[in-house]
Amino acid sequence: MEKQALLEPYQLGPIKLTSRVVMAPLTRTRADNDENVPTELHVEYYRQRSSAGLIISEGTQVNPQGVGVHNTPGIYTDAQVEAWKKVTDAVHVAGGHIYCQLWHEGRLSHPEFHGGDLPVAPSAINPNVKIRISSGSVDTVTPRALTVGEIKQTVQDYQKAAANAIAAGFDGVEVHASNGYLLHQFFVGSSNQRTDEYGGSIENRARILFEVLDAIGAVVDFERVGVRMNPDSHGLFGMEIDEQTRPTFEYIVQKLNDYGLAYIHLSEPFTPVDDVPFAIKHVAKHFRPMYSGTLMTNSAYTRERGNQAIEAGYADLVAFGKLYIANPDLVERFAAKAPLNEGDPATYYGSGPKGYTDYPFLNGSN
Repeated sequence: MEKQALLEPYQLGPIKLTSRVVMAPLTRTRADNDENVPTELHVEYYRQRSSAGLIISEGTQVNPQGVGVHNTPGIYTDAQVEAWKKVTDAVHVAGGHIYCQLWHEGRLSHPEFHGGDLPVAPSAINPNVKIRISSGSVDTVTPRALTVGEIKQTVQDYQKAAANAIAAGFDGVEVHASNGYLLHQFFVGSSNQRTDEYGGSIENRARILFEVLDAIGAVVDFERVGVRMNPDSHGLFGMEIDEQTRPTFEYIVQKLNDYGLAYIHLSEPFTPVDDVPFAIKHVAKHFRPMYSGTLMTNSAYTRERGNQAIEAGYADLVAFGKLYIANPDLVERFAAKAPLNEGDPATYYGSGPKGYTDYPFLNGSN
């Protein structure tokens, strides 16, 4: 068998990964119950994909206010913790490892999820995008700006969610500070026009992330904590690149060196940015010299490009999203250089096993 960089083992803090292939977090809207708990279908879905070097769970809300997509699970109630235990047990029995992605969607939400109340955000600025509620796709609304006291409480909610995740058997947690969600909204001028300690300067706009990390670090070893960011999000999720974007993320990444994290997880541009002023064309390549720890890269990677990223030294781990939807045995297919199943976008979001747990394995099972 030909040696591949992606298939080499990797020491991630206290965990020995069997490969550098990571299953990226993927929202699949299968928690279709009143308590927003994972179901037996989730157990099977994650068990099927346990040959990944590391699984990062779908976005998992840290509190009820963080909900912004229907039928997505949380990690803030005892029932949710108990339900996630079945998932983590199944992954561990199969020899895998799994992190919980901690999620708060901020303004990318809708009053439907909050008893008619407005979603919350750093500032009362409508992102003017479409989001998914139970009846279909709808326009966002203008959110309500969080008070300083509410920000402090949200930080504590992240801490409690992280402790719950470890109690549920997760090997670690990933703080979702990407893709236009709450923490990302604080970083960017197009969504944060505050004039208090959480707005204005780069240090102030990044403050909430480091308060969240400090709080989590009191209950979870940092070597079990990752942070996900998307520095080049532009024209998506209500985010816009400006002259402060690059220095903001450079400040954040460099300061994260002080934390001894498990990893940082950086997305390459989701849309073309060659003609966007102040954009970073190659994210992992740009930030690699600034960060001394483990760097995970993500966004539309193939087996070939993933191997190249590791061989070139731009990344230590590569996360695959859509490929893992249709290929639960992605590692085995990479090893064999076997053809990949094609995903069915019509079933990416929905309910039931179709397009979720019924994709075939190389050996014909599923």
